[in-house]
Amino acid sequence: MEIEIPRIIGGGLAVVGAGIGIGLIGKGAMEGIARQPEAYGKIQTAMLIAAALIEGVAFACLFAV
Repeated sequence: MEIEIPRIIGGGLAVVGAGIGIGLIGKGAMEGIARQPEAYGKIQTAMLIAAALIEGVAFACLFAV
């Protein structure tokens, strides 16, 4: 029973951290596109790959908990 609370907190921190990370990626991508609109495709591709990797780590953390 005592081990449940740290697991729940750890899972919550993983989800919050992933949300913050994806938000920062989106912010950086929008700033990059605003500065160089011609690089839209490359920036979007890199942003999607990075967001997918972050989500993958978050899911792995949740399943480990």
